[in-house]
Amino acid sequence: MAKRRGNKRIEFFDYECTISGEKYRLTRDIKNTDDLVSINSFYELNPEKDDRPADIKKKLGIEPE
Repeated sequence: MAKRRGNKRIEFFDYECTISGEKYRLTRDIKNTDDLVSINSFYELNPEKDDRPADIKKKLGIEPE
């Protein structure tokens, strides 16, 4: 018979985006929670780094350039 592995319990950590207030859950603990921002907030802060395709921007309601 095969040896069974024990069930490993997963611990979840709840965080909130500092800009938009969006809540999300991670499976690892973060040391500095002040730097956590959502992806949309990051692209709002850094529009020059926004490399998403035009169809994705259109679905999100963002004006493609």
